[in-house]
Amino acid sequence: MSEVDYALHQKVQQVSNLVVRLSEQVGSVSGQVSAVEANQQQTRTELQQLRDEFLAFVKTAQLTANVQRAETRIGVIQDQVDHEFGHHKTVRRTAVGMLQAFDLGLVSEENVRAVGDQLMIQTPRYWLAPALVALASWSADDRSLCERAVEEAFRRSPDRTSLFFALVLRRQDRREAAVRWLRHYLLAQDPAALGREFAVILESIAQGAFGLAGRELLHSTLAGWRARLMDSADGQQRQIDRWREEIDSLAQPSAAPEFPRLAQVSPQWPQLDAVLGRARAHQVVLDRYRAVMGREFQPSERLEDAVDDILDRLVSEYDTEELPLRRDLAFHHAVIDHGGDLDAARAAADADSASYDESLDYLTVQTTAALNPAAIGASPATQRLSVAACQEWFLQAHAGFTRDYRAAVPQDVQAQFGTAYTVAAQTFRLPPWTGSFTRPLPELEGALAAHWDRHTEPFVAAYAYPWGKKSKPLALTVLGILVVVGTFSFPAALVIALLVGGAWGLVLNNAARAAARLRDNARQLLQQAKQESVHHLRAASAELTDWNAKFRAADAVEPRCRGFITSLTTATSGGSPFEGRTVAKEDTAS
Repeated sequence: MSEVDYALHQKVQQVSNLVVRLSEQVGSVSGQVSAVEANQQQTRTELQQLRDEFLAFVKTAQLTANVQRAETRIGVIQDQVDHEFGHHKTVRRTAVGMLQAFDLGLVSEENVRAVGDQLMIQTPRYWLAPALVALASWSADDRSLCERAVEEAFRRSPDRTSLFFALVLRRQDRREAAVRWLRHYLLAQDPAALGREFAVILESIAQGAFGLAGRELLHSTLAGWRARLMDSADGQQRQIDRWREEIDSLAQPSAAPEFPRLAQVSPQWPQLDAVLGRARAHQVVLDRYRAVMGREFQPSERLEDAVDDILDRLVSEYDTEELPLRRDLAFHHAVIDHGGDLDAARAAADADSASYDESLDYLTVQTTAALNPAAIGASPATQRLSVAACQEWFLQAHAGFTRDYRAAVPQDVQAQFGTAYTVAAQTFRLPPWTGSFTRPLPELEGALAAHWDRHTEPFVAAYAYPWGKKSKPLALTVLGILVVVGTFSFPAALVIALLVGGAWGLVLNNAARAAARLRDNARQLLQQAKQESVHHLRAASAELTDWNAKFRAADAVEPRCRGFITSLTTATSGGSPFEGRTVAKEDTAS
């Protein structure tokens, strides 16, 4: 029996050594698991940062590619315009040059006629070519050829031809003939469908180009058109909508960098951001249109120079066939202006699409001259008068804009917390918590902290070591040893039971300590997360106070902006489009 006891003792010693080594390895593995968990958390954070940076890079690359494609398309379209309509430029340059050549007497009539004949052959179907032939034959006193050339130019483009000769005759101080051509043009017009050349009429008003008789004719005609079109509620609403689109486009970009915590925790941030951006548009509107209305305009000292400028605008206006290409050019320029943002570019292009229509009603011509004068070839002086003429629509659009963003201010701004955290290789999900900033901040902080405690305690408690479950196998094993070995030798059974129980207990104790460390780590991590949430709540509350102050400051500009728009009714008192001007001594009689 002593030999048996000795053998059992040796075996138990070996088992005990194995158990001790196993316990050490379990402790080592526990430490490695903690390290792996920390590395995993760091890896997830770095992957999230990498993902955000990659998405930002992709977006930037996409915007850059959009800009590059737009620049390429602009070059292609411009080449197409030059190829298909470039020959018209030669005719356009020649038109005013021919008139100036008549003034100076430096070019012979034969050369002028030769140039006119050549352009007539090189540019078939273009209205300005026969008009130049008419000028050349008029200079040479060839009445028959002049009449035929005028008829051909009129057949190709009645409107532009009428305006062209009205301006040419006015330039030559043929007042009565100029007004006849002007009256002929105006009587043929439908104020609901004016050609794009009508912008020249607005330019002539701004320059006072037609003298007293022409001024009275334009005044009475345009006043009648305006009264007729103003009876249409739909027509007026279209102009109000277009002004509203102009004001909407001046809303300032996102203020998220100014309010990072508020943007992070408040579900109402999109509304707050949009409202602040719109309120800040008042200052932009005020600055932009003060600059437009305050721009000094120096009229030409000679009537010929003024009319030449207007003629340049008339003959340089796009032909109808060019408009689709010009519309595409406008869109691609908008893409570049908006840094590659296709949606913003499309919105801007759509808002100004009326500028590239073949025909416009009189009210739309005024609005276009005010908002996008370059699209119809209007000068800054014409833009100034057009803005004043659109004062009523401008004011209504501004009032609607202000009313809408003020109504969109959230009455109850809230903070919301609820996200997932990785803790000790497990995921803790904080249920959503929502609190209103209408409540006192200490009360909100207490409610958020209590919400964290209520949901983290069960999660942390789950890390407690299950002694009851883990010790049951130990008790059964010790009991088995005592029963089985005790039948041979109770002292030996007791020794073996103590050794096995002690080794096993050591393993359980190490596992319990590891569980306690995990629990403490989880509690610490979640406590830090709770404190961060409370800090974010406090920062968001402070930023909301700042937001209110900045919103009030931006909104306070609205009365000044409204007052400025209201004052536009008197903006033309010193330079009314119907007051005319004296450009030379011989023009004073008109």
